[in-house]
Order: sequence, then structure tokens, then C-alpha cells
Amino acid sequence: MDARQIIIEPIVTEKSTLARESRNAYSFKVKPAATKHQIAKAVEEIFSVTVLAVHTIRMDGKLKRMGRFAGRRSSWKKAVVTLKKGDTVEFFEGV
Repeated sequence: MDARQIIIEPIVTEKSTLARESRNAYSFKVKPAATKHQIAKAVEEIFSVTVLAVHTIRMDGKLKRMGRFAGRRSSWKKAVVTLKKGDTVEFFEGV
């Protein structure tokens, strides 16, 4: 699997920004079939950093209503990647 197919998009929220500033941990939306080892290699390859740890979470899709019809958003997978002290992901700088 290509590294750019594993990492779908970064997650920028208040909680992820605080984790980035305090623990040097970055959050990404990743492909649901990706393993922790694949995610770590993809982040190292794309951003040229050293990954210390990867934590993954399966996020259930939210229940949404359109009038009387109920549906669900797609479920997805989130990865929180902790980097070595001093390493940064340039995408997040200035956010």
C-alpha cells in the first residue's frame, strides 16, 4: 500500500492542537484497513520524522436524520501519532 493512500487527511481540532503542543502528538484520518506499523512507516516516509508511538481508534459514524428518514455517516479510523521531541509536521505549523 502506498503511504499517501494510508494517510487520508489530518485532523485539526482544539483537542488535537493541545495534544500537538503538549505531547508532540498529531492526529490523522487513516484508511480503516491500515495497521499501526503501516501508519508509522507512512508518516515517517511522507513527513521525514521519527515516530515513537501510534494509537488507533475506530470512530463510529454518527446517526443523522433528514426529516423522518434516519441514516448514518460512514465509520472511519483515527490515528494519533507521537513523534520524537524536536520533530514537527510542517503541515500543522501556523494552524
